[in-house]
Amino acid sequence: MPQRLLFVYNADGGLLPGLKDMFHKLLSPGTYPCSLCGITYGATQMLPEWKEFIKTLPVPVDFLHRDEFVRDYPQWRSQRLPAAFVLAPTGELSPFIPAEEMDATDLNGLMALVQARLAARS
Repeated sequence: MPQRLLFVYNADGGLLPGLKDMFHKLLSPGTYPCSLCGITYGATQMLPEWKEFIKTLPVPVDFLHRDEFVRDYPQWRSQRLPAAFVLAPTGELSPFIPAEEMDATDLNGLMALVQARLAARS
């Protein structure tokens, strides 16, 4: 079992980037570059069903924005985002859900994928 899951948004953190992303998602959802944000967030907050799902998982879950991820894990700078990773007890990251799969799913599909991948690792 992994020590924790790390979901990484394809968006930078902070107030200004957050406002820009919110308007982009609302005005042009088809061109919004963060599918993870698009399926797990409403206009301003995390969807309740996703928030509840995260609480039920057997491992802790962290979320990072793109700029935070690159700062904390510079060796993964070229990784396509959004994506999810497993953080091992050693501190080492490994891919859990790549961007291609993240982009191709909806909220229910993402929750099923997380459950299936965790079950396969236990």
